[in-house]
Amino acid sequence: MRQFITIIIILAAFSFQPNVNANQTVNITGRLLDESQNPLSDVKITLNNKTVMSNKQGRFVLPVERSSTEQTIYQLSFVKNDYFKNIQTFSHYELFSLQAKKHHGVIADMTLVAKKAKRVMLAFGGDVMMDRRYYKPYFGDSILIHPETRLKDSKAVVENIKPYMSIADYAAVNLETQIADKKPGERAPKSVTFYSRPEILDALAWAGVDYVSLGNNHTYDYLEPGMQSTLAFLKQSQLGYSGAGMNEEQALKAHRDTIKDTEFSMLGYVGWEGRSEPTQTANHQHGGAAYGSMNNIVNSVQKEVAKGRITIVQYHGSQEYASSPTGVTEQRLKSALDNGAALAIAHHPHVTQGLELYDNKLIAYSMGNFIFDQNFTATQHSFILYVWLDEGIFHRAEIVPLYVKGYKPTPATGVNRYTVMKRLTELSKLRNTHIRQSGGHGVITPITASVTVKAVNTKADNHKSAQKSANKAAVQHTLTFAPGSNVVSLYHLPWHQQISEISLPNEQVKYRLGKNLINGSDFESYSTFDSPERGLFFDRSIMSLNNYGASGNTSMSLALNNQQTTTFGVKSFWRVYSASRPMTIKANYQSKNAVKLHYYWQGRKSRQKLFDAFKNSPKNLIETVELPGTEQWQSVEVDFNSPRIGYKSYRIMVEAELVDGSMTQLAIDDFAVIEWHSAFTNSSKPPFFTLDSRQPAYLGLSNTSETAKASSQGVVVSTK
Repeated sequence: MRQFITIIIILAAFSFQPNVNANQTVNITGRLLDESQNPLSDVKITLNNKTVMSNKQGRFVLPVERSSTEQTIYQLSFVKNDYFKNIQTFSHYELFSLQAKKHHGVIADMTLVAKKAKRVMLAFGGDVMMDRRYYKPYFGDSILIHPETRLKDSKAVVENIKPYMSIADYAAVNLETQIADKKPGERAPKSVTFYSRPEILDALAWAGVDYVSLGNNHTYDYLEPGMQSTLAFLKQSQLGYSGAGMNEEQALKAHRDTIKDTEFSMLGYVGWEGRSEPTQTANHQHGGAAYGSMNNIVNSVQKEVAKGRITIVQYHGSQEYASSPTGVTEQRLKSALDNGAALAIAHHPHVTQGLELYDNKLIAYSMGNFIFDQNFTATQHSFILYVWLDEGIFHRAEIVPLYVKGYKPTPATGVNRYTVMKRLTELSKLRNTHIRQSGGHGVITPITASVTVKAVNTKADNHKSAQKSANKAAVQHTLTFAPGSNVVSLYHLPWHQQISEISLPNEQVKYRLGKNLINGSDFESYSTFDSPERGLFFDRSIMSLNNYGASGNTSMSLALNNQQTTTFGVKSFWRVYSASRPMTIKANYQSKNAVKLHYYWQGRKSRQKLFDAFKNSPKNLIETVELPGTEQWQSVEVDFNSPRIGYKSYRIMVEAELVDGSMTQLAIDDFAVIEWHSAFTNSSKPPFFTLDSRQPAYLGLSNTSETAKASSQGVVVSTK
């Protein structure tokens, strides 16, 4: 593999100092509005045991005391009579450091939804299982579920999403596993099979889940015994279910429920029968999942709609790790809505896909993971979807960004919020569905005031809306580069706005846009929500967290000695990456003694087993960088190219070697691996030629004699 290496070492003009004074009192401020954008007074805002009320202008000020030794998370509840409760969660970093606010953390305007007769609030999550690494984690990570404390531990897995699911009138997820108290027996002839212990059902019900869809490709993993066990345990639980059965008729049968005096039907399907015998779908000979053929979907939806029931469809299909649904998935979901279904929720890709308002009915093409143990980064960003229906008519949707942190679903904050919401916003925009901001969440509202408006008027309204959006004044953001650095983060930009213009000091300077492949690389959320990051590896016996950083409030330190080297980097191979892409490894380091850093990439071949790759794949040296000893932060940027062919995944690792002295502390912050998705350009219009380039998290400047001048003068990015 041909490599182009660029190394930049910068001695930054700042040293190790905490960013926040101990026990500092700060204010969280915001404004509450109704759906007509009128101020909402007398809203009760609660954080822990402290409560304030919004004033006549809908504004509130919530004073909080924050210690510099904490990675503080603020979870606020918003309650007003005759309105649906709202929960929003923020980190101290995103409210105060990321926004460069010292004493005032400003939350964007929030809208509360009014209650109304038969208005129903539904909540949806994605793929759920508690198997494999929950019991037997890799790399010495802590065990999440112990056999002797299964129920307690299972509840701990879902404790951070319980506040969000519990406030809905009805909550649903995709249960992508069979249920058994011991291994059911013979496995289906497939490479990956799941079974989760019965305590998962108790934990889901405790967290506020009411219904699970079984229409997926893991609901028949242990054949008939596993199917029988799953149905038996579900019948004993509090959860409703559909989408599978001991024969085709049972599998296609809807789960019927009454929510706020309104009759609902829940249908679940898997999109393909499976290549093996017996198939994963139920028929007259054996059980399994409900097969979501066009005929089955249309017939079962029509059957429920004919009885006057509000029908919700959940569908498991499309391609894993893809950004867009397959044509088959899209057509089946739209046909379900054409035949009277009120809402369509899809899953299976393990990553999120966009949302679409189709004839003012909502489609979520992929919810991503909800409770899952996949350990590569692309699968860890997802969302909870709230949908309000008025007797089956779409009223509103709200997106709660999630980060599946250490296999536990948690509210996404800071850079994780940006990553989730930026992807969903851009994917949905491609389908003429626009996500607006409400606090830290995203909101989708009907295209027109009435769903009975003619199609020609809808098109006109869409054009007017797009024109109105285009005419909005751009907001300018001046980028601040570290002295001499070529790369800067864009995480502070508003996720709901797109970059409209990039202004450079002169034509000799060029830029490119890219995204970060490492989750939690700024360490600001490393140990929040009682769930440490599991995406990075290092020797735990020599690792510690610092309450200061190069860019924020937190960094990581490794204790080095002159007896041996230590290695840190990305724990799991990136299964989702772009081949033959220009890459940059960027990090900030501090060490009082001289240290050598040896950068490597390690690949996993297309048919290679995971642990064979960890053990036997060669480490390919990218470059060696020597850091002089200093108390100041030093920024290092190393360029290389991602593998071109023959690899299904790869990872990055750095070997640290103490050069001077007997021991030292090596502090690390902002450890990012940036995948560039545009070539260098000096065009003022951003090169949004691909979906990835529309979700930039970093901007890099070309390495020319004019670059230092450009970075010192600042580059201006406009968004709207």
